Amino acid sequence: MSDLSLFTDNDYYENDEEFLQEEKNSERKFVFVKVVFGVLCLILAAEVAVYKFIMPSLSSPKVTVSGQSYYSAEEIASRLLTMNSRNWFDFDTAQAASILSSEAGIETVSVEKKFPDRIYVNIVERKPVAVTFVEDGGHTMPVQIDRNGVLFPVKETPDTNSMPIVSGIPVEYMADGMRIPSKYRPLIEQINSIRELPQKYFAGISEICVLPKEYGNYELVLIPSQSKIRVLTDRTLNEEALKYMMVVLDVVSILDESVSEVDLRYGSVSCRSR
Repeated sequence: MSDLSLFTDNDYYENDEEFLQEEKNSERKFVFVKVVFGVLCLILAAEVAVYKFIMPSLSSPKVTVSGQSYYSAEEIASRLLTMNSRNWFDFDTAQAASILSSEAGIETVSVEKKFPDRIYVNIVERKPVAVTFVEDGGHTMPVQIDRNGVLFPVKETPDTNSMPIVSGIPVEYMADGMRIPSKYRPLIEQINSIRELPQKYFAGISEICVLPKEYGNYELVLIPSQSKIRVLTDRTLNEEALKYMMVVLDVVSILDESVSEVDLRYGSVSCRSR
């Protein structure tokens, strides 16, 4: 008879305990690996956050400018250098808006910060309606006038086909954001209304001369670009008045070439010869 191997209950218990111990060790190793992996992921995420967000916000902010036509983005950014902002956190949007708003050629401005290092500046420039001349340091310089009567420097050669030269407005000096006297602002509003028409009426007028009168009134002298005849009129300047003036000039130039001035005031037409 062959020998049979006999196993007691104690043998089974010992095998189970070894198996359970191995399972526990495996679980501990797996947990350890998960912890190490999680720590590495946190370190990587922290490095990404530092290099992508924290470090950029601690360096000089990047300025993006939009909405400008006459000003360059470099000009706008250079105006903000006076703030001496060391980083994005140190940048004051209210102060930046105040600095740019003090520019005579800028009508409105908005400044917005976006984390981590972006500054967005949107400006609305003043749109010139007319050109006039002022004295500056003994020199005569051209300045532009917007629809609200604000004076601002000329940034490029004016388009005289749509923007007339207005002379005679009593402006003795130029200052940032300065406006022409209030009694002449309706004239600028009238000029702006005519400029918005599809017809280029001011292409036929080289200059509008303002003649101040007593008691705060004034009259106008229009100088046509294609005629040597001056036109004296009242302070009402609109499309009908310009059409009437053109018809009168055509008739007068045919009837009498010696006429040097036409007076359209008081609802009548009178002429002066050379």
